[in-house]
Amino acid sequence: MQRGLPQQRRIPNVDKIIAVSSAKGGVGKSTIAANLALSFARQGLRSGILDTDIFGPSIPLLFNLSGEPRLSAKNQLLPLSNYGVKTMSMGYLVGEDAPVVWRGLMVMKALQQLLHEVEWGGLDVLVLDLPPGTGDTQLTISQQVKLDGAVVISTPQDIALRDAVKGVNMFQKVTVPVLGMIQNMSVFVCPHCSQRTHIFGSDGVTKKCQEHQITLLGDIPLNAKICDDADRGMPTVVADPDSERAKAFHSVANGIRDTLEF
Repeated sequence: MQRGLPQQRRIPNVDKIIAVSSAKGGVGKSTIAANLALSFARQGLRSGILDTDIFGPSIPLLFNLSGEPRLSAKNQLLPLSNYGVKTMSMGYLVGEDAPVVWRGLMVMKALQQLLHEVEWGGLDVLVLDLPPGTGDTQLTISQQVKLDGAVVISTPQDIALRDAVKGVNMFQKVTVPVLGMIQNMSVFVCPHCSQRTHIFGSDGVTKKCQEHQITLLGDIPLNAKICDDADRGMPTVVADPDSERAKAFHSVANGIRDTLEF
């Protein structure tokens, strides 16, 4: 008997599921994912974020959370919460400095648990922070979870854009709607003289969006405070919600809400 593709299903009690991807590491994807989840929460939505990076989870640090999750009466993992956002990550299940030295089957088993054995308790939106690449994890998620859309992050630099386009093509191949791209680290504004410098190029993501007929959801500036906020476990949307850099995240979140109408 020929085996078919896995059956896509919704995550129980979650209205909208949005994947945030970059295909390339080191472009600020997790920081953006965290700030988007926090922006949704500040707009009054029941928001959550699921860290699907088994080998390099970032959400515990970004949300200043630690400790092993408790189990519900249904033997489901209970999310850890901070700043009004529910979170789940492999980082809660292994030691902070412990490497995850697993082969593929163990990784997929852990991913299955994160996807289907968490009791979210009712969410308007769940952000999935995907690991870099276009491999097993991304394919498993897109085949098993009914995603409402994907957001792809890139810097304007060509070396990052090449992988970002692969990410766009992957989502299109597995029929996941691409909501748009976000151009991160788009411009550096000197805090002393206010001179604007495009360190990684000026409009690489904009051109790729035009080329592939994809929406440009927004530009996030290269700002040292965004990095500092993330490293101390208080992302920008929480640390300085009225700043220009926080408004950039709010603008992207509003664009996603307008597209998905929620």
